[in-house]
Amino acid sequence: MRTEINRQSDGYLEFWNEYHLCTLTTLRPDGRPHVVPVGVTVDADAGTALVITRKSSKKVANLQAALPGQARVAVCQVDGGRWATLEGTAEVRTHPAAVNDAVVRYGKRYGRTPAPDPERVVIEITIDRAMGHVDVPKSKTTNAAA
Repeated sequence: MRTEINRQSDGYLEFWNEYHLCTLTTLRPDGRPHVVPVGVTVDADAGTALVITRKSSKKVANLQAALPGQARVAVCQVDGGRWATLEGTAEVRTHPAAVNDAVVRYGKRYGRTPAPDPERVVIEITIDRAMGHVDVPKSKTTNAAA
């Protein structure tokens, strides 16, 4: 399936597979942005980005306060002059298979598997916009996950 992220340069998806801390921006019910650091994994074939978190988090509350299908979010990562942002709509997934898949993907990207957590959920972002500038030299401090 051709998704928005697949329309970017070859280096764009490679950048999303490198080890980088990201930010997730959700909107509070009053419209103010809420920005927090997160780990993000991307499933380019599905056109989604995944964030694992706890169901009691403010980011989950912000998503659940939005009308169904209207929880707008953005995830972003930066490395020196390279940056990439994915925008889309988010839904909270609680099914154990979805949570397990997201945890496995997180482990592959970040080189560690988080401890089991019965409160864990997945924020699944359906990507409708991908932008950035990744075709510049990597920062000397970049740590690629093995």
